[in-house]
Amino acid sequence: MTGKTDRRSLGRIARDAAGDGTMTRRGALALIGGGAAALAGCSPSVPSRSFSPVTPLSTQPIVPTGETIGTGSVRVALLLPRTAQGNAASLASSMRNAADLGIRDFTGADLTVLVKDSGGTPQTAAAAATAAVSEGAEAILGPVFAAEVRGVGPVALQANVPVLSFSSDPSVASSGVYVMGFLVDDQVRQMMAQASSAGLRSIAAIISDGAYGTLAEAALRQSAARYGIRIVQVERFTSADLSAKVSAVAANRAQIDAVFIPDGPGSAPQIAQALQSAGVDTRRVRMIGSGQWNDPGIYGNAALAGGWFPAPEIAGFQSFASRYQAAFGSAPPLTATLAYDAVVLAAGLVRAAGSQRFQRSVIASPEGFISGVNGLFRFNADGTNDRGLAVYEVTGGAPRLVAPAPRAFTGF
Repeated sequence: MTGKTDRRSLGRIARDAAGDGTMTRRGALALIGGGAAALAGCSPSVPSRSFSPVTPLSTQPIVPTGETIGTGSVRVALLLPRTAQGNAASLASSMRNAADLGIRDFTGADLTVLVKDSGGTPQTAAAAATAAVSEGAEAILGPVFAAEVRGVGPVALQANVPVLSFSSDPSVASSGVYVMGFLVDDQVRQMMAQASSAGLRSIAAIISDGAYGTLAEAALRQSAARYGIRIVQVERFTSADLSAKVSAVAANRAQIDAVFIPDGPGSAPQIAQALQSAGVDTRRVRMIGSGQWNDPGIYGNAALAGGWFPAPEIAGFQSFASRYQAAFGSAPPLTATLAYDAVVLAAGLVRAAGSQRFQRSVIASPEGFISGVNGLFRFNADGTNDRGLAVYEVTGGAPRLVAPAPRAFTGF
């Protein structure tokens, strides 16, 4: 033991993070039961390149440039694409607001968040990371886009500063550079587990022909084999040949128990309708989606009724969205929750882990963490993440909860 914090006192710190000893609607961090030991400093095996706070070379305090959120003693950076093209500025604004809400919701958060413009390119993101490190940031939250993460990673690793990015591209993950985005392989694994437990033994897939589809297909092949589900066929489609690919699956309808359709509201309803028109009885053949189905455009679609999809428990987002609406006068996108959870996680680690707060052994604790919005999650040593997701059924109205999200990583 380090002599600084024992298991009981750390558990108390974790509970007190919410201000009232519970995991509340205010979204304060809760540490999973056994996870307390990982943060307590009980003779941990600390990697040789563990993270430590950055100490400025100058003995004079460095005054942050640009916007800051909070007034705590520990500095972290928030990198957002404020000047990037397309809808990036709007996304950056919502994520900045979500981070602000996280600071407000976490009672006594000892954080100052340095908000930096990552700009949408590797170069601008690297410059933002360099500025953040020079101003004493001990961790970097963000950026959003994979290209930005590739620019930030080398800067942060050289300074021994961890990156909790908002990307969902597993190719940018590495030891010390973590991705918080929802990963399709994690979603597919949990859906195949659910399908297997429901007695589904064979599956076909209709997947878009692109980078996301490639990840989804690889995840299906790996997870179906793990859970004993036979893949009858996989059809990759473009807009030009979708009808033919649907017909090919429909021709084998007697052999399949389920159809995997990972694409979202832009194509999933069309595929479902085409399957029905081609003679597939979707009351017998279960349609299975990905996290992209967690969208109002899917919820109310009659053609997808009976289909299953994975998502964080929706009540958590609804509570967050209500508080966000009250604070900022608009509805948040789902992606904004990543910024909220990152800030709450950082504040919780500062409170619970002291000087070890941003070491790799702490961030990648196998027991993981629970947030008030997206629920159970953990970072893996390779920078990817696992999430404990619920399973919902499309009803044509409000989704029906099929299986609640787990509260601990048991059997993962």
